[in-house]
Amino acid sequence: MFVCLSPGGQLLTNGETQTDKLLVGTVDGIFSFQKNGGAWAQQATMVPGKHFSSIIFEPTTKTLFGGTYSCEIFASSDLGKSWERRDKGIGEKEIYSLASQLVNGKPRIYAGTQPAHLYFSDDLGKSWTELPGLRQVPGVEKWTFPGEPHLAHAKSITFHPKDPNIIYVAVEVGGFLRSTDGGQTWTTVDNINPDAHRVLVPANDPTKLYGTAPTTNCGPETPAGFCVSSDGGASWTSMTPRDFRIGYVDPFFVHPKDPNLLFVAGAKTGPGTWRKLHTADARIARSRDGGKNWDILNGGLPDHIRANIEGMAMDAWNGGYAIFAGTTDGDVFYSNDEGEHWQTIVKGIGAVSKSHHYVNLSLDEQAAHH
Repeated sequence: MFVCLSPGGQLLTNGETQTDKLLVGTVDGIFSFQKNGGAWAQQATMVPGKHFSSIIFEPTTKTLFGGTYSCEIFASSDLGKSWERRDKGIGEKEIYSLASQLVNGKPRIYAGTQPAHLYFSDDLGKSWTELPGLRQVPGVEKWTFPGEPHLAHAKSITFHPKDPNIIYVAVEVGGFLRSTDGGQTWTTVDNINPDAHRVLVPANDPTKLYGTAPTTNCGPETPAGFCVSSDGGASWTSMTPRDFRIGYVDPFFVHPKDPNLLFVAGAKTGPGTWRKLHTADARIARSRDGGKNWDILNGGLPDHIRANIEGMAMDAWNGGYAIFAGTTDGDVFYSNDEGEHWQTIVKGIGAVSKSHHYVNLSLDEQAAHH
């Protein structure tokens, strides 16, 4: 088993015992770490030079997948020792998200791209088939993105834990989309900020649908922030207040055994301000009561996190869990006591960054103006 930390990949590793292997997807390849006692030691760098958006581990076949912003999917069937291209059928589209689930007992891998399309593979990535219904919803012509080339992307994919035909995709910026027939047809879930960041149906409470959308670019009457729906997305409730410390909410998770235990991270303001302010001013927050009250977590973290936190992961096992967070400065933080205290696993590896976000915070002025 691997903990996979990346902007658009696997959020949760769930097993009998604590996982001792960590993979971090960065702008410069996949960095691997091994836990020895209480410390994490850096090991190999896999597929160096590639900017990875997403990493997942398919446990039934023990296959690793990594998607890149340079229109590639790599797979490893030997636990990361060697990697090969497996993206036939997708074409020249940037890979933004990867996910997997079992369909009729066999693994199906999904890839979300920019421009926003959705593909699946039933042969561990050797061939891919598009689910074209995603782009047949009303309003698809309005899908966009603030930064050039102004193309929406499929940023997050989740499945109903009891029904593999129910799939949700977060399209940034296009909204939260739902399919109830395995991805053949789709509807847009309304009544929430369409700047959709992440979406999740938790395994322990599939009556709930969670999503994040920033409060930094919509009016107070529009549900945004860290939101929950109890009716499949027909209506939404914001669990975070409008003056919440994290306005640009992004990665989050729900504990697999305790649905009241929630974590969310992100920047104070949107990426358009980071270059001017020279900071994203990111934080991590926790709720122990289902989103009624929130604590900003500080113990062991820098007083000021200049970078944004764009990847989070949770490793849950019988009797405990650990949380990982990766930043656009290439720092990786770790907590094994519910976020009370954090350790720094590594500083300054490749940026854990959605697309070009890290450039907005570059300390190299030439790179920032590139």
